[in-house]
This record gives sequence, C-alpha cells and structure tokens, in this order.
Amino acid sequence: MSAQLILASASPRRVDLLAQIGIKADAIYPADIDETPKKAEHPRDLALRLATEKAGTIAAQNTGNFILAADTVVGAGRRILDKTDDPARAKELLTLLSGRRHTVYGGIALIAPDGTLRTRLCETAVKLKRLSDQELQAYIESNDWKGKAGGYGIQGPAATFVKFISGSYSNVVGLSLYETARLFEAAGYTPK
Repeated sequence: MSAQLILASASPRRVDLLAQIGIKADAIYPADIDETPKKAEHPRDLALRLATEKAGTIAAQNTGNFILAADTVVGAGRRILDKTDDPARAKELLTLLSGRRHTVYGGIALIAPDGTLRTRLCETAVKLKRLSDQELQAYIESNDWKGKAGGYGIQGPAATFVKFISGSYSNVVGLSLYETARLFEAAGYTPK
C-alpha cells in the first residue's frame, strides 16, 4: 500500500490552496495542540514550532505516511497578533495594523513516510492602508476577520486594505505554495 498524504490542518483555505497545485490530501486530521506562545518567543519561531508540533502529533498516530502541517502567525515587530472570535479584539488588531507594515510568517512542516522532517519558514511583508472608522466598522460587521491571524483575511474584503505586499501571497492566505511544492519535491511526493 502506498503512503497517503495527511493534512494536519482544519483550514479550508489550505485545502483550497493545495488544490491549486493539484494536490488533494487523502485525509485531514487537525492536530489539537497548545498554541500558546512561549515567553519572549518571536512570531517566526512560533510559526515554525507550531507547524512542526502539529506534524509530529499526527505522524505519531499515522506512521508511514506523508504528514503536512502549517501555521500562520502575524507579527508586528516582536508582537504576536493572534486569531480571534471577538469583534472588539479584531478591531484592536486592525487598528494596530492600520497604516503599518507587518509580517506574516508561515511555518510549514512535512514528515515523509520514513520519518524525515523537512521544514520551511516563509515571510511576507504586508502594509495596510490607514483605515477609516467607517472601513473598520464595515469590516468588523462582515465577520470576515473571524479566526484569522491578525484579524483579517487578504483573500476577502480586506484585500482592498492592502497597500503593499512583498513575498508570497499564498503564504498570507495560509500556505506558501512555492515552499510547499519544494518540500514535496525534496521528500519525493508526487500527487496521485
């Protein structure tokens, strides 16, 4: 029996992104891990650590398969901007990002059937325009920010806020397709 590809993520955005490059996971098993940042942990380190821990958690129960995990962390300097389901917190995050440049860190981990772990870290710089009170309120009311790192989703209505982007667009959505494809190549994975 050939090795399966297991996606260790519940993100529908990651499923859609993989489909863009012709990859469909055989199974989706979200990893239930503690995502709390460690004391003084940098956003880039958190993204890579969480992706690696998610992959390892699922690989422990599914040996002999390809396990792909990812995590997206938005950082403003050393500050980690979380995912939220609270409108007041989303407004706070967007107010902080308004008119500022920030970095989206995408940690990606792939464990091959032989247990070899390969990782990548993708960094994308994004600058949002200065948001008016009306724009901010309309976006909060849209609920598009729910569960998204930094309180916005670049693939939705917030796309009109993006003044500048340097790096991988797909990383900001949830998974750098360039880096993911390189990991698959290195591990010898070919889509079925």
